[in-house]
Amino acid sequence: MEPLYLTSITCICCETTYKTSRVRPSFKKPSNRDTDFCSHYKTDFNPDYYVVRVCPRCGFASTENGAERMTDAQKKEYYDSFGNRWIYRDYGGDRTKEQALECYKLALICCGIINEKPRVVAGLLHHIAWLHRYDGLQEQEQRFLRFALEAYVNVFETEGGSLNNAKLMYLIGELHRRVGEPRKAVQWFSRVVNDKRITDASMIRASRDQWQMIRENNNNVLYEDEPVAMNA
Repeated sequence: MEPLYLTSITCICCETTYKTSRVRPSFKKPSNRDTDFCSHYKTDFNPDYYVVRVCPRCGFASTENGAERMTDAQKKEYYDSFGNRWIYRDYGGDRTKEQALECYKLALICCGIINEKPRVVAGLLHHIAWLHRYDGLQEQEQRFLRFALEAYVNVFETEGGSLNNAKLMYLIGELHRRVGEPRKAVQWFSRVVNDKRITDASMIRASRDQWQMIRENNNNVLYEDEPVAMNA
């Protein structure tokens, strides 16, 4: 069985139906997963390469979590800003890391034009950081982790009431840790542990583990708002 299969997508901008590749579920088993949910695969067919769908006709790029329709005004803005300069390009087959990165950056352009939801933008930025991590490009990874962190904080401030706050808060803490801001990381991990409304045991446990790692790596320095009941 081939790892990739084709699925049909109807572009929300030009309404063209096109084919895009996805990785079969049986090939999506990661060999390991980082603490910010970045998955690593032994196979060459990384599912992260195929998250973004790009219309070959007009160039509009999106994800399955993005907007389901565009207004006439948004379509005009897209064509005026970018679409009229698009040259036919098909990303429907196998993708290299470089092509995957191009697709993510196209999706960011489109998100900016149609004012996409903050959580979609945050996810794109985070995935770009992962692509750089796969190649060991630490400077670029750090750059996009900071962009993603800022975007996730925006998500928390604007959409927090409708999302899994525990996972989002943990992720904000973990990205603070990864960009070298342990004090801010501890503050977010503490919020997950100490908020009695949060019952997500896996995120509480992960927050405790990461706080403990910070403490051990910083000579047991105590931070303000440190999580309580660390041994619970």
